[in-house]
Amino acid sequence: MLMCRELAGIASDYIDGELSAGRNLSVKMHLMMCRHCRSFIGNLRASTELMRAHSSARVDPAVIDRISDRVSEALRDR
Repeated sequence: MLMCRELAGIASDYIDGELSAGRNLSVKMHLMMCRHCRSFIGNLRASTELMRAHSSARVDPAVIDRISDRVSEALRDR
């Protein structure tokens, strides 16, 4: 069973459609049972769409990694 912490680590890959079929299924099953992670994924999707819609510049991958690390830390500290 996928844990919330694990989902946070692969959330961007899930949204971008970059997970294997098995891993994608694990995420979907977890989301059916966990309202907190559904909310997290929804917020991450909305943030990603806003950034894409309002930014003509490419974001440095290091910045994305730092944001992802901070989100993961926040979920761990819950």
